[in-house]
Amino acid sequence: MNKNIMDEPTPQENYPPKLRTTADGSLDTGALADLLEWFLNYDQRVALVRHPHVEELFQWKQAADAADGIDVYPFENAEARFAIGVFQALGENDTEEKLRQWITEILQALGESKQNNEDIAASYKLNQSESHVAGAEKIPNNIERRIYLTSCWIESLTTAEVRFLGWVYQELYGRPFQPAG
Repeated sequence: MNKNIMDEPTPQENYPPKLRTTADGSLDTGALADLLEWFLNYDQRVALVRHPHVEELFQWKQAADAADGIDVYPFENAEARFAIGVFQALGENDTEEKLRQWITEILQALGESKQNNEDIAASYKLNQSESHVAGAEKIPNNIERRIYLTSCWIESLTTAEVRFLGWVYQELYGRPFQPAG
Protein backbone atom coordinates (compact mmCIF):
# COMPACT_ATOMS: atom_id res chain seq x y z
CA MET A 1 0.00 0.00 0.00
CA ASN A 2 1.37 3.40 -0.95
CA LYS A 3 1.57 5.91 1.82
CA ASN A 4 0.28 9.37 1.03
CA ILE A 5 2.48 12.23 2.22
CA MET A 6 -0.68 13.93 3.49
CA ASP A 7 -1.14 11.05 5.97
CA GLU A 8 2.07 12.02 7.74
CA PRO A 9 1.70 14.17 10.84
CA THR A 10 3.01 17.68 10.47
CA PRO A 11 6.06 18.74 12.47
CA GLN A 12 3.80 20.85 14.68
CA GLU A 13 1.88 17.73 15.66
CA ASN A 14 5.09 15.86 16.45
CA TYR A 15 6.96 18.51 18.40
CA PRO A 16 5.88 21.34 20.64
CA PRO A 17 6.64 24.82 19.32
CA LYS A 18 9.76 26.46 20.70
CA LEU A 19 9.60 29.00 23.48
CA ARG A 20 10.92 32.44 22.69
CA THR A 21 12.05 35.22 24.95
CA THR A 22 11.74 38.94 24.51
CA ALA A 23 14.65 41.39 24.31
CA ASP A 24 14.57 41.80 28.10
CA GLY A 25 14.83 38.03 28.62
CA SER A 26 11.25 37.39 29.71
CA LEU A 27 9.05 34.75 28.12
CA ASP A 28 7.26 35.76 24.93
CA THR A 29 3.61 35.33 25.95
CA GLY A 30 2.55 34.55 22.38
CA ALA A 31 5.06 31.70 22.18
CA LEU A 32 3.98 30.48 25.62
CA ALA A 33 0.32 30.53 24.52
CA ASP A 34 1.22 28.56 21.37
CA LEU A 35 3.08 26.00 23.48
CA LEU A 36 0.18 25.70 25.89
CA GLU A 37 -2.28 25.19 23.03
CA TRP A 38 -0.05 22.49 21.56
CA PHE A 39 0.02 20.66 24.91
CA LEU A 40 -3.74 20.98 25.30
CA ASN A 41 -4.21 19.46 21.84
CA TYR A 42 -1.53 16.75 21.83
CA ASP A 43 -0.51 15.78 25.37
CA GLN A 44 -2.93 13.53 27.29
CA ARG A 45 -1.80 14.68 30.73
CA VAL A 46 -2.36 18.34 29.91
CA ALA A 47 -5.49 17.75 27.81
CA LEU A 48 -6.99 16.18 30.93
CA VAL A 49 -8.24 19.65 31.91
CA ARG A 50 -10.61 19.47 28.92
CA HIS A 51 -12.19 16.17 30.01
CA PRO A 52 -15.89 16.44 30.95
CA HIS A 53 -15.29 14.80 34.35
CA VAL A 54 -12.58 17.34 35.16
CA GLU A 55 -14.85 20.18 34.03
CA GLU A 56 -17.56 18.78 36.29
CA LEU A 57 -15.09 18.74 39.22
CA PHE A 58 -14.08 22.32 38.47
CA GLN A 59 -17.70 23.50 38.40
CA TRP A 60 -18.40 21.60 41.64
CA LYS A 61 -15.35 23.21 43.31
CA GLN A 62 -16.36 26.71 42.22
CA ALA A 63 -19.92 26.24 43.51
CA ALA A 64 -18.81 24.57 46.77
CA ASP A 65 -16.31 27.35 47.53
CA ALA A 66 -18.87 30.05 46.76
CA ALA A 67 -21.43 28.31 49.00
CA ASP A 68 -18.83 28.28 51.79
CA GLY A 69 -18.26 32.03 51.42
CA ILE A 70 -14.86 31.66 49.76
CA ASP A 71 -14.15 34.30 47.13
CA VAL A 72 -13.82 32.58 43.78
CA TYR A 73 -12.56 34.05 40.55
CA PRO A 74 -15.23 33.36 37.94
CA PHE A 75 -13.17 31.34 35.48
CA GLU A 76 -15.13 30.21 32.46
CA ASN A 77 -13.95 26.61 32.74
CA ALA A 78 -11.23 24.28 34.04
CA GLU A 79 -9.05 24.94 31.01
CA ALA A 80 -9.10 28.70 31.62
CA ARG A 81 -8.26 28.14 35.31
CA PHE A 82 -5.32 25.95 34.30
CA ALA A 83 -4.03 28.37 31.64
CA ILE A 84 -4.16 31.43 33.91
CA GLY A 85 -2.53 29.42 36.68
CA VAL A 86 0.47 28.35 34.61
CA PHE A 87 0.96 31.86 33.22
CA GLN A 88 0.89 33.25 36.77
CA ALA A 89 3.22 30.53 38.04
CA LEU A 90 5.77 31.33 35.34
CA GLY A 91 5.47 35.05 36.00
CA GLU A 92 6.01 34.65 39.74
CA ASN A 93 8.67 31.93 39.51
CA ASP A 94 11.03 33.70 37.15
CA THR A 95 14.29 32.02 38.14
CA GLU A 96 15.40 28.43 37.79
CA GLU A 97 15.40 27.82 41.55
CA LYS A 98 11.97 29.41 42.08
CA LEU A 99 10.43 27.39 39.26
CA ARG A 100 12.11 24.20 40.49
CA GLN A 101 10.74 24.77 43.99
CA TRP A 102 7.25 25.55 42.64
CA ILE A 103 7.09 22.40 40.50
CA THR A 104 8.37 20.38 43.48
CA GLU A 105 5.52 21.74 45.61
CA ILE A 106 3.01 20.88 42.88
CA LEU A 107 4.41 17.34 42.72
CA GLN A 108 3.91 16.99 46.47
CA ALA A 109 0.30 18.20 46.18
CA LEU A 110 -0.22 15.75 43.32
CA GLY A 111 1.07 12.85 45.39
CA GLU A 112 -1.07 13.75 48.41
CA SER A 113 -4.25 14.24 46.39
CA LYS A 114 -3.70 11.01 44.45
CA GLN A 115 -3.26 9.08 47.69
CA ASN A 116 -6.43 10.65 49.19
CA ASN A 117 -8.39 9.71 46.06
CA GLU A 118 -7.17 6.14 46.07
CA ASP A 119 -7.83 5.65 49.79
CA ILE A 120 -11.35 7.10 49.72
CA ALA A 121 -12.26 5.40 46.45
CA ALA A 122 -11.13 2.05 47.86
CA SER A 123 -13.07 2.60 51.10
CA TYR A 124 -16.33 3.22 49.25
CA LYS A 125 -15.62 1.06 46.19
CA LEU A 126 -15.91 4.04 43.84
CA ASN A 127 -15.31 3.60 40.12
CA GLN A 128 -12.76 6.28 39.33
CA SER A 129 -13.31 6.00 35.58
CA GLU A 130 -16.82 7.45 36.01
CA SER A 131 -17.93 10.87 37.17
CA HIS A 132 -16.27 11.66 40.47
CA VAL A 133 -19.09 14.01 41.41
CA ALA A 134 -21.74 11.35 40.84
CA GLY A 135 -19.63 8.67 42.54
CA ALA A 136 -19.08 10.86 45.58
CA GLU A 137 -22.78 10.55 46.37
CA LYS A 138 -21.90 7.13 47.84
CA ILE A 139 -19.81 8.86 50.51
CA PRO A 140 -22.15 9.48 53.45
CA ASN A 141 -19.96 12.03 55.25
CA ASN A 142 -20.02 15.56 53.77
CA ILE A 143 -16.50 16.36 54.96
CA GLU A 144 -15.04 13.20 53.45
CA ARG A 145 -17.01 13.79 50.24
CA ARG A 146 -15.55 17.29 49.98
CA ILE A 147 -12.03 15.99 50.66
CA TYR A 148 -12.48 13.37 47.94
CA LEU A 149 -13.82 15.78 45.32
CA THR A 150 -11.27 18.47 46.16
CA SER A 151 -8.50 15.88 45.91
CA CYS A 152 -9.85 14.72 42.53
CA TRP A 153 -9.77 18.31 41.28
CA ILE A 154 -6.27 18.95 42.64
CA GLU A 155 -4.97 15.71 41.14
CA SER A 156 -6.32 16.64 37.71
CA LEU A 157 -5.03 20.20 37.83
CA THR A 158 -1.59 19.36 39.19
CA THR A 159 -1.11 16.51 36.71
CA ALA A 160 -1.49 19.03 33.88
CA GLU A 161 0.60 21.70 35.65
CA VAL A 162 3.52 19.40 36.41
CA ARG A 163 3.64 18.14 32.85
CA PHE A 164 3.47 21.56 31.24
CA LEU A 165 5.70 23.44 33.68
CA GLY A 166 8.23 20.60 33.61
CA TRP A 167 8.49 20.98 29.84
CA VAL A 168 8.85 24.75 30.12
CA TYR A 169 11.55 24.29 32.77
CA GLN A 170 13.49 22.00 30.44
CA GLU A 171 13.16 24.45 27.56
CA LEU A 172 14.21 27.44 29.65
CA TYR A 173 17.12 25.88 31.51
CA GLY A 174 18.36 23.23 29.07
CA ARG A 175 17.99 20.26 31.42
CA PRO A 176 15.16 18.05 32.65
CA PHE A 177 13.37 19.09 35.80
CA GLN A 178 14.59 17.41 38.98
CA PRO A 179 12.64 17.98 42.22
CA ALA A 180 14.19 20.18 44.89
CA GLY A 181 15.57 18.01 47.53
